[in-house]
Amino acid sequence: MKKLILFTLFICAGVFAFGQKRVVCCSKPSATRQFAMLASNPKFQMEHKTPLPVHFQSAIGTTINYKTADGKESAAYFLKAKKATNNYILVIHEWWGLNDFVKRESEKIYNDLGNVNIIDVDLYDGKVATTREDAGKFMQAVNDNRAKAIINGAIAYAGKNAHIATLGWCFGGGWSLQASLLAGKQAAACVVYYGMPEQDVNKLKTLNADVLGNFANKDQWINPKVVAKFDDDMKKAGKKVYLHQYDADHGFANPSNPIYDSNATKDAYANTITFLKARLK
Repeated sequence: MKKLILFTLFICAGVFAFGQKRVVCCSKPSATRQFAMLASNPKFQMEHKTPLPVHFQSAIGTTINYKTADGKESAAYFLKAKKATNNYILVIHEWWGLNDFVKRESEKIYNDLGNVNIIDVDLYDGKVATTREDAGKFMQAVNDNRAKAIINGAIAYAGKNAHIATLGWCFGGGWSLQASLLAGKQAAACVVYYGMPEQDVNKLKTLNADVLGNFANKDQWINPKVVAKFDDDMKKAGKKVYLHQYDADHGFANPSNPIYDSNATKDAYANTITFLKARLK
C-alpha cells in the first residue's frame, strides 16, 4: 500500500520515466485558464469592486452574427468604418462581459482613431454580470476551444485581407494577446490592459504584432513580477513590447470601477491611441 501511495504521488507530480522517455501527464493550464482559475479565490473576487451603473446608447453600433468553426454562431457588437478599410480592431471585454462600458469605450476608440472597423467579441455568449459572483462564474465557465472559435470567427468575418489589432482589459487583456496569436500574419497590433500574459516563449515567437501593455503596480495578481517575466519572455522570443506601469490597481481604466484612476487611464489611453495609429495606417 505504501509503495502504491508513493507511486501515485509521483505520477501526480507531473512526470514519470518510461524507458528512456520522459512523459508529462499533467499539462500546465493555459494562460487564460490560469487567470480564469483565480475567480475561485475569494480575495481575487473581492478585489473587483461592484461596478457603478453605466448606460450607453449608440447611434452607430449594431449587432452582427457570424458562424463559428464549432458549428455554432456568435453575436458581436460592430462599429463599421465610414469608408471602406481593411483596418479592424477586435475588442475583448473584462470579466463582467460585453456591457455598456465596453461598447462606450469602443466607440471612443473608433472616433479617436478615425477610419477603422471595430468588432466587440463576446466570449460569454450573451451573458453579462453585474455582481462579482456572477462574473467569476462566467469567466470560469469559458471554454478555451469555444473562445478561440469565437475569435477565429471574428477574424474570418473581417476577411483575409484585414489588418487586425486586438485590445482587451482584465480577462479580455489576456485574450487580446491570444487573439493576436490566432490572427497570425494578419495581426497588426496588440493592446493588453492588466491581463495574463502568454508564458510559452515558443508561442510568443509566432506573434506577428508588437504589444503595448498597460499594467498596475498594485495589482496583486498580474503583479510587477508577472510583468517583468513577460518582458523577459518577449525579449527571448525576439518580439517588441512597450510597457507602461502605473501606481494603480487592477481595473484602474474602467470609470465604473470604484478604484478608477483617471490620471493613469488618461495616460494609458493616449499611449494606446498613439500605438494603434502607428500600426493601423
